[in-house]
Amino acid sequence: MKKYSSYKDSSVKWLGEIPSHWKVLHLRNLIRIFSEKGFPNAQLLSVTREKGVILRNKDDKEENHNFVPDDLSGYKHLLPGDFIINKMKSWQGSYGVSPYEGIVSPAYYTCKLKGVDKDFFSKAIRSKAYIPFFSQFSKGIRVDQWDLDPSAMKNIPFVLPSIKEQRAIASYISQITEHIDQAIAQQQKMIDLLNERKQIIIQKAVTKGLDPNVEMKDSGDEVIGRIPNQWEIARFKNVAYVKANLVHPNLYLNFPQISPDNIEKNTGKLFGVKTVEECGIISDNHLFHKGQIIYSKIRPTLNKVTLAPYEGLCSADMYPIETTMNNKYLLYYMLSNSFVSQVSFYVMDRVKMPKINRDELGQILVTIPPSAEQKKIVDFIESKLAVISNAVAKCFNITALLQERKQIIINDVVTGKIKVSE
Repeated sequence: MKKYSSYKDSSVKWLGEIPSHWKVLHLRNLIRIFSEKGFPNAQLLSVTREKGVILRNKDDKEENHNFVPDDLSGYKHLLPGDFIINKMKSWQGSYGVSPYEGIVSPAYYTCKLKGVDKDFFSKAIRSKAYIPFFSQFSKGIRVDQWDLDPSAMKNIPFVLPSIKEQRAIASYISQITEHIDQAIAQQQKMIDLLNERKQIIIQKAVTKGLDPNVEMKDSGDEVIGRIPNQWEIARFKNVAYVKANLVHPNLYLNFPQISPDNIEKNTGKLFGVKTVEECGIISDNHLFHKGQIIYSKIRPTLNKVTLAPYEGLCSADMYPIETTMNNKYLLYYMLSNSFVSQVSFYVMDRVKMPKINRDELGQILVTIPPSAEQKKIVDFIESKLAVISNAVAKCFNITALLQERKQIIINDVVTGKIKVSE
């Protein structure tokens, strides 16, 4: 890549040297904070770290975890090209130039841009070169409660080429990121296909077994279809039991705390688990034991279910479950389309907050192979899923490398480390 003919010290640690003819200004020279309210019917917007400014569906409870009031007249109105900062999460990179007209939370900063190409500013400010500045000016007692100090607008530096160079750089970034994003999309398509393959393997194994030549019989249920002759069908309540063991979390501060957010949908995988003390939970919770199945009764079609690898607490939104069957077999059955389809029947009309209660869960039909066959099915599923999981992991690694490459390119061109032809 080409370099500029000469460089100078930017006097900013994170930025290093910049082209000699570029300027170092502060955000106060490029933005003007404003607050315009009284547009309650405008499109609701939000800001995310990953995508910048996005459209927000206030009626979608699965999308929105934050409270949205009925009266939005106090929300801030903005136009396409305005700069928005989520001051509680700006240290993560939750800010951006809006491509939409709409309204945002009163807790956001809304700003007009001046003296800078909006496309260039949008791409530059969201690069990793500038996130450390927003982190530096965010303070608070806890990291997840940091707030951006208004003085940041006066003190955060911004490297500014000429308008002609800004437009050339913005155009270059659009072109290069389009190619990289296409490659990332191909990896995501492969991940989706592999995950579909997982579902097919699970569904076939827990409804048809492993012997393709076995005699079949009608299960009596359209969703499950035909099953091997030696298998039985039973209600969930006859093979599994929801264990209510409410305790106060203050007595279990060092125990792991599992909530629906800690379980990956459709896979049974746990992630991001913290202790009760770290979560700051104050309401009652269920004590669960190692080997129990933990199932989210909230938004059950997301299919957040896992096998407890240890003793801990789970939120009141979850059921700890014991079973007379092979617990791993029942876990895989609960991950199958047969189980999810039956659950969907009970919650299809509950739009705002779908929830399945114990009685409804108890009515779900379960396939029951002989005990020895349950173990063979579990071993078969786990061996097949291990291969697929490795392939998925490779796709994620490639995606991460592509994302990293994209960020490096963006950082280098917006800070002048490499030259873009005008």
